[in-house]
Amino acid sequence: MLHLILADSELETVPSEISSDKSLRRKARRRGKRPTELILDSNYFHKPMRKLEDSERRGRPDIVHVCMLTALDSPLNHEGLLKFNVHTRQDKVIKVNPETRIPRSYNRFVGLMEQLFLTGEVPPESPLLKMKDATLAEKVKETGPERVVTLREDGKRISRKKLFRGISKKDDFCAIVGGFPHGEFLSEVDSLSDEKIKIYPKALEAVTVVTHIIQFYEAEYLKNLLFHG
Repeated sequence: MLHLILADSELETVPSEISSDKSLRRKARRRGKRPTELILDSNYFHKPMRKLEDSERRGRPDIVHVCMLTALDSPLNHEGLLKFNVHTRQDKVIKVNPETRIPRSYNRFVGLMEQLFLTGEVPPESPLLKMKDATLAEKVKETGPERVVTLREDGKRISRKKLFRGISKKDDFCAIVGGFPHGEFLSEVDSLSDEKIKIYPKALEAVTVVTHIIQFYEAEYLKNLLFHG
């Protein structure tokens, strides 16, 4: 089983310190919400976000969106061999049911995330997404994997064969991928990881890393299904 955690993701609601901004308040009124119930998005709130610490990397729900779509539509997920979770900079963890159908429309996705932050689970009648307070370390411990690797630019290049050496399809293998546009992990990933690795000499976007890790796992454990029908 591959446990893929999108860690330190820049997904959060509007912080209270910028909630009095006029443009934010106008948008909130139009949508019938409080400013602090809106998802922080650098595309729309770039100016007020300048007041925030780490403003240059925050407000990127789009990264979570594309990574979720990619992971949940993979053959690995359809075969029941993937568990995808999102950990945020505010130490919230989103548990994603493999049967979840994430809206392809970005605006609908943002609306879904706003509801999730407000209620803790969606949809209310039969929750597929659940949010709880937890650090990355707590989430990894809960997973209890046989091996943990973190994908990062300063990691060691490793082949697919060596990546999964000693790991069977029945074992829990955890891969941590940064859910932010640039910079370092905010969480202490070194102490959580058995190894820091990279799959390419240059920095890659989160969705590219997610795609390749899933494909590597599929090539190792689903090759008969994928290539021989």
